[in-house]
Amino acid sequence: MFKVTIGDQISEFNEPVVLERISEAYQNEGAPLIVAALVDNKLRELFFELNEDCEISWITLEHSDGIRIYQRTLSFLFIRAAMEVFRELHVNVRHSLSKGLYCDFDYHRELDENDILKIKIRMDEIVKRGEVIHKASVEVEEAKTIFEDLKFSSKAKLLKYRSHDFINIYTCGWIKNYFYGYMLPDVSYLKCFDVIKYDVGVILRHPTTDSPLALPTFEEHKKLAQTFRESEAWGDIVSVGNVFELNDEIEKENYKELMILGEALHEKKVAQIADQITKANKKVILIAGPSSSGKTTFANRLRIQLKVNGINPITLSTDDYFVDRQFTPVDEYGNIDFESIDAVDVKQFNLDLASLVAGKEVELPTFNFIEGCREYNGKMLQIHENQPIIIEGIHGLNEKLTNQIDAEHKFKIYISALTQLNIDDHNRIPTTDSRLIRRIVRDSKYRGHDAVTTIRLWPSVRRGEEKNIFPFQEEADVIFNSALSFELAVLKKHAEPLLEAISETVDEYKEAKRLLKFLSYFESIDDDTLVPITSILKEFIGGSYFTE
Repeated sequence: MFKVTIGDQISEFNEPVVLERISEAYQNEGAPLIVAALVDNKLRELFFELNEDCEISWITLEHSDGIRIYQRTLSFLFIRAAMEVFRELHVNVRHSLSKGLYCDFDYHRELDENDILKIKIRMDEIVKRGEVIHKASVEVEEAKTIFEDLKFSSKAKLLKYRSHDFINIYTCGWIKNYFYGYMLPDVSYLKCFDVIKYDVGVILRHPTTDSPLALPTFEEHKKLAQTFRESEAWGDIVSVGNVFELNDEIEKENYKELMILGEALHEKKVAQIADQITKANKKVILIAGPSSSGKTTFANRLRIQLKVNGINPITLSTDDYFVDRQFTPVDEYGNIDFESIDAVDVKQFNLDLASLVAGKEVELPTFNFIEGCREYNGKMLQIHENQPIIIEGIHGLNEKLTNQIDAEHKFKIYISALTQLNIDDHNRIPTTDSRLIRRIVRDSKYRGHDAVTTIRLWPSVRRGEEKNIFPFQEEADVIFNSALSFELAVLKKHAEPLLEAISETVDEYKEAKRLLKFLSYFESIDDDTLVPITSILKEFIGGSYFTE
């Protein structure tokens, strides 16, 4: 006999029991779907079998882990249905887009609306039958044969770098596949989804943590989609679209040219943006983006390129316009919300900015973070004709921040790390994972934070991004992609020791374990001196010309 503790309830069992059976008693109608569980602080699938005393907490679609499991299972269903409807069709799972998952195809023609509807009907049929998903551990050589037979070549090639002798394979009907992360026990859980044609592919729509009971409102992100297309095209140019291709370059010691090409592309893009600003004679340059996207280095590189064009920009910090501490707003949890735009004295910021653009001299404040108040110490500024103002901060694209400046004077830039690299054709690398690893490394080096602290704060950071940054990304004149195809191979040696130091006893352990598994796919680039001192990557690993 063993005991299972869930909250304040204790149940006793005389024989092994799977989590799914227990979850049925806790799945209330109209409540978010239970899709997994934490068993003694370790993430487990619903078909995990319990046979000893343990504590359980449920993972639902209100949790990011839950959404990943649901999305992963939906991808598996979609791949199977698409291959059943169209023989010889190959599905590529690309990236998140418009609160869904964008996929496209390798096929002899583009699929039309009717084709997509046929796939959706087939998916519904499989869901209605409630087909079970089986999980089995197989030897790597056997897995390689399975993937080659299914023409999943990127998966077969990645196995070359597998450090273990066995790999977990999921089976649903006739199809077998490997996924980075856990799955649902059967497809009947997938009652809420849609498939819509978008561009040359589709968007798989699914619930989100903010909308766990229904599909969220569709929001088209045309500019972001275009940036992803450019990134994927760049991956094709340098022949590095999947991790095994990057690992091959590292093994052959061809990665140095890959690094040079990546940095050259960044420099070219920054120069093109500087040329656009110069040609349009913009007075105010606004730079915004989520955490760890490389805003500081980008702003400095843009400043240099503008100087090359004969322009001498100055920078203005919104941080110096924080309201006095006692007036700082609080979030829904009662915590001080420094990321709210209402934490900034927008009225005074607009007055000073408008005066500067008009050529007037302005006394600028300095925020005293120790005392929690703004101070005026005689810091005067007056700009000249060839001096645009660079403003870098999370609210740069929010019109409220600069509503007193005519649109014709403003140039808005959105920056994020939109990696074109995937683990394989069916396992994408989320942008948020790349940024989180960047931040873990940077926070350890520059802020004295261990990985536990960074991971613990990350949900709050993500909520702030969803509220203050992402809603305005389509307002940008240009989107700059700060991702580098080789960066995770460089970050690996910095991040792994920090993640390995996290104890199994803390809540952040499961996220650390997930990130460690993710990094295990990459071969390491050990020589940091190969990364230029002006690189965005140096902002995180150290040695940046701009931050040190």
